[in-house]
Amino acid sequence: MNIDMSQFNQVFFEESAEHLSEMERLLLGLDVASPDSEDLNAIFRAAHSIKGGSGTFGFTDMAEVTHVLENLLDRMRKGEMMPTPEIVNALLSSVDIIRAQLDGHIAGSPAPPWAAEEMIRILRSFTEEGGEAAAPHPSPSLHEHSGSPDKRPAFRILFHPDREFLKRPKAMENLSGELSRLGELKVEKPEEAGTGKKIRKGEAGPPWTFTLSTTAGGEEIRNIFAFIAPPEAVEIEEISSSGSAPESSTGDKETSDDPQSGLTDGDGYGFFTDAPGAGIETETSGTNGLTDGDGYGFFADAPGSVPAASSPSPPPQEKAAPPATPPAGAPAKATPAEAAKPKEKSSPGMEASIRVSVERVDQLINLVGELVITQAMLAQTSAGVDPVIYEKMHTGLAQLERNTRDLQESVMSIRMMPISFVFSRFPRLVHDLATKLGKKVELVTVGETTELDKGLIEKISDPLTHLVRNSLDHGIEHPDDRIASGKPPAGTITLSASHQGGNIIIEVTDDGQGLSRERILKKAGERGLSVSDTMSDNDVWMLIFEPGFSTAEVVTDVSGRGVGMDVVKRNVSEMGGTVQIRTMTGFGTTITIRLPLTLAILDGMSVSMGGDIYLIPLNMIIETLKPQASDIRSVTSTGQVVHVRGEYLPIVALHKIFNMPAETEDPTQGVLIIIEAEGKKGALFVDSLVGQQQVVIKTLETNFRRVQGISGATIMGDGKVAMILDIAALLKMVI
Repeated sequence: MNIDMSQFNQVFFEESAEHLSEMERLLLGLDVASPDSEDLNAIFRAAHSIKGGSGTFGFTDMAEVTHVLENLLDRMRKGEMMPTPEIVNALLSSVDIIRAQLDGHIAGSPAPPWAAEEMIRILRSFTEEGGEAAAPHPSPSLHEHSGSPDKRPAFRILFHPDREFLKRPKAMENLSGELSRLGELKVEKPEEAGTGKKIRKGEAGPPWTFTLSTTAGGEEIRNIFAFIAPPEAVEIEEISSSGSAPESSTGDKETSDDPQSGLTDGDGYGFFTDAPGAGIETETSGTNGLTDGDGYGFFADAPGSVPAASSPSPPPQEKAAPPATPPAGAPAKATPAEAAKPKEKSSPGMEASIRVSVERVDQLINLVGELVITQAMLAQTSAGVDPVIYEKMHTGLAQLERNTRDLQESVMSIRMMPISFVFSRFPRLVHDLATKLGKKVELVTVGETTELDKGLIEKISDPLTHLVRNSLDHGIEHPDDRIASGKPPAGTITLSASHQGGNIIIEVTDDGQGLSRERILKKAGERGLSVSDTMSDNDVWMLIFEPGFSTAEVVTDVSGRGVGMDVVKRNVSEMGGTVQIRTMTGFGTTITIRLPLTLAILDGMSVSMGGDIYLIPLNMIIETLKPQASDIRSVTSTGQVVHVRGEYLPIVALHKIFNMPAETEDPTQGVLIIIEAEGKKGALFVDSLVGQQQVVIKTLETNFRRVQGISGATIMGDGKVAMILDIAALLKMVI
């Protein structure tokens, strides 16, 4: 039976991305002087899983890189090599290469091969040179076959490559190179090779014969072939040094008696939790080689459910239990009983979550939003009937309102994701940039479990990247400068997230040199900005968000062009958030971003103007008041202002901005709402307040077009459409 493996591609893509992130995290935290063996094993397992999946799904470019990467990691975890900063950097670069290859396959356009080829060359150079060699401890195969080289056992390997393998460039050359790494190799081409005989798809070709003299065991040889060919395409026979009859390496005797065939951590990489003696054939499922032990993990619930294409399934007693990949940090070796325990624990976890596309979740949220609107319409309609006569209807509508609110909150929580999805990218960014700038920086993250709407998660990544790069480049000083000022040589950048009311607060803090008021004012004056020495500190700090503003003396590829901080402010404003700065010269800077928890639902204040209803985001409102005539002043350049607690705020007359009639044009007869956005304050003049409510946001751009001063719309309980005001845009139009 032929299986279309492309149906599992998305699962492979997602799991590979998770493995790459885990590898990157562990490599960044690796102590080069005293590496943790569990971390090295976890990094190796992640690479091994990617390699297995790549081979299964036909992504040979990824399989080739991860295979060489795996060899290097295997030597380090066995203690044959010690990691060095150069090796760690090379491993991090290989993660980048594999991620680029993965992105290419996701997009349907594979990445160019030259970068991967160079990466393979670099990784092999470390393996060949041995890095900083450590005293190797004898592996089982070395201990068993100790002796002079001329007495090393030899293996005869018959390999039947298929058409797909032969089509790969340098495939046979690479295979020979991997086998040569184990010992002395002799290669015999088949008689049919070079005769032009064509091999049909799915058909095994004539055998290539490899004779390998090595101290390695048969299992290590099998591992080389495991990801390039199905087991039935490879026949391995051990030839004793005395010339006795060959013994099949796939027979029952070897799999039960040979200590190397037990698939231990030393030879089987710690992936197989089957009982010792389970041969390689019992771990595969047909010709596809779909083994959970190889890191695929797609068929753990149905072992043996994929029958062999050319051979009958083994009898039930020969089938191995489905192997499970041990969690990161688990001991490398385990008895069969111990190995079964984590597998039993992992089964409920596998069933407790499912992967659902974002489009389906968005559709569900939209339908729940429509349900909320319908419920509000029913509630408003029922307000006009006698609750005594229609008691059951009122009771039912009250129950519907409670259930609708609970349903709305539950559905919205589906889109909530921990901000660790964003924070996890910054350790690598800080590591690379600090190395490039010659600085020592420690990154601290706080509140990684704080949840945020997925839409905001995607949009906050770029602003935070700019802020972290800015702190590292402009804030943190060089080690010598820090020591001279009485600070430790290593600076600290702290990323924190927390909930406050209906908002999420994200802060980027550094203990660097802080902002210089004089320097900012000087640069602003040179750029022609309107500044004065009497400006408040907060107004001065906000100047750094002006487009093109930069205090860098030299333009580099890191900063100096003034195109970062203005992007931060613009993106945060588009998400309905605000940015604030606190700084102290010589002690550091904290930049605070305040965002709504979600972009789909808004807590707002509904107001009336000229008979129409408008909504103001609640987080933009400071207070509301009815002014006295003595508080109103007229200013020639600004218009009317109102005096509120020692400061004069410009009056933003909504009816004038939208050119519409109003019930009154006298501010003392209406209501003033004190609003604030992007560091600016104003008093919005409306006819009256209607009430506070939670509404579902509908974008105007999708259904109509962008309107200045309007950020969106919603449907009220009476079925009418109400506009949501863009407070930041309104203040810009007046101030």
